[in-house]
Amino acid sequence: MIKVVRGNPTAEELAAALAVVRARAAAGAEQTPGAAPPAPSWSDPARIARRETRRPGPRAWARTYWPG
Repeated sequence: MIKVVRGNPTAEELAAALAVVRARAAAGAEQTPGAAPPAPSWSDPARIARRETRRPGPRAWARTYWPG
């Protein structure tokens, strides 16, 4: 359902707007139903680790002890 909120469009203007909306909806429905959509880039694990992590030094084991 389409509702005109502002203005007073003519029948031709309303038909043109409806044609655009229907064409966009039809273009979205043309995708292959069996094909998976591409994964969004925000969920890519490589985005989190962009740089190489530092390796622990030779005495790193001694710094892991917390007295107390």
